[in-house]
Amino acid sequence: MNQPRIVVLTGAGISAESGVRTFRDNGGLWEEHRVEDVATPQAWATNPEMVWRFYQARRRQLQEVEPNDAHHALTHLQNNLEQVTLITQNVDDLHERSGSSEVVHMHGELKTLRCEMSLRSEVRMEPSDLTDDVALCSCCAQPSAMRPDIVWFGEMPMHMLEIMNAIDTCDVFIVVGSSGHVYPAAGLVDQANNAGAHTILVNLEAPINAAAFDEVHLGPAGELLPKLVSTLLNDND
Repeated sequence: MNQPRIVVLTGAGISAESGVRTFRDNGGLWEEHRVEDVATPQAWATNPEMVWRFYQARRRQLQEVEPNDAHHALTHLQNNLEQVTLITQNVDDLHERSGSSEVVHMHGELKTLRCEMSLRSEVRMEPSDLTDDVALCSCCAQPSAMRPDIVWFGEMPMHMLEIMNAIDTCDVFIVVGSSGHVYPAAGLVDQANNAGAHTILVNLEAPINAAAFDEVHLGPAGELLPKLVSTLLNDND
């Protein structure tokens, strides 16, 4: 029996169950600024110190959280099927820390910083890298300032050709913990449907694009995803 080609897309909901904060209070603000205003190229150009502090706080928070049962379930799926592509909108490293390999980060990664001159990314998570002082690269003869290695509002997501090719050839497309608001990620279910894939949603609440899925499971991903993975694996024994 041929194994199915599975593509999984994860969003903020899976990390929220690990305690990853969104850095928004009830007014949607961070230090009296809208989060959108510290996550744009324009903000970086006009107030890099503020943007740097915002992302350094997020980077330091990575040390305070751990993968949950949903992350481990996806690792189990990857370990037991040959063709599982794991794509995430999240910028944390919880998938990797649960043991998943070859995670496609479409919005970048907190654990890396990018040289503004060479555009080279480096893993920079030592204590000295997590202060509010601007980090300098190790790739240029004259060390240059680095920026967060994150896709900001108005920038093109990473690895889109790889993502589109994976979805065009998949048999099953699973979305976990995504609001359905952020494009192009929110439109990938339509591409999967057009490719003839069976589409599955696992989310705490029904997102705005829930009707686009063939199968919908509502509740905590940490409870639902292990059961779904077990079913998928049993179907392919």
